[in-house]
Amino acid sequence: MKIKCVLIDDEPLAIKVLENYFTNFTDFEVIATFTNSLEALDFINSTTVDAVFLDINMPMMTGFELISLIENKTKVIITTAFREFAAESYDLDVLDYLVKPIPLPRFIKCINKITTEYNLKNNIKVETAKGDSHIFIKVDKKMMKINIEEILFVEGMKEYIKVVTPDKTYITHKSLTSLSEELPQDRFLRIHKSYVIALNKVKSIEGNRVQIQSYNIPIGRNYSKEVKNKILE
Repeated sequence: MKIKCVLIDDEPLAIKVLENYFTNFTDFEVIATFTNSLEALDFINSTTVDAVFLDINMPMMTGFELISLIENKTKVIITTAFREFAAESYDLDVLDYLVKPIPLPRFIKCINKITTEYNLKNNIKVETAKGDSHIFIKVDKKMMKINIEEILFVEGMKEYIKVVTPDKTYITHKSLTSLSEELPQDRFLRIHKSYVIALNKVKSIEGNRVQIQSYNIPIGRNYSKEVKNKILE
């Protein structure tokens, strides 16, 4: 089931930017866009909507006024060029506050928040020890969603990294250190300057190598003691 979103902004270009971002996330669907607050309010109160992306400075009715008239518990994300309304917006229990121009990494964090709230609301259990259940990486101009539980290991290759899962390998322009910071520290371990592994995927350890499925991955000399303590504990 897709997470249904509505975009409300009096600037068509701002709506277009968000629509382009959403094409990278297959779990989400933009079901309507509005430049008119009254039309948007009528639609939201008569339709099942999971998340509303709402500009503050709208003609006829401000974004804050619109929020006060929403009859259901639809999650609202403010999109605005003004930082000074952040405190007021959180008093209205908005889910997030995005400042234009909205960078894609910041948008991804918002998407993760919406997903978490949607899962809680719909009693969808997410199998994770802690943190998010997935990460997003850019592959061939698309943001690909990868379930953390499926990752076997990550290999650094100079300016790129390779994320290996049982079914597919993804290559993206990112540093190994940067990606490792997005992974749960209790479930992943750096064992070499070029490798981060999923601890629960280790099949065996022999000498200076660990085996994960059919892959034999080297253990760096400087990492050896910590690796053996972690894996053999």
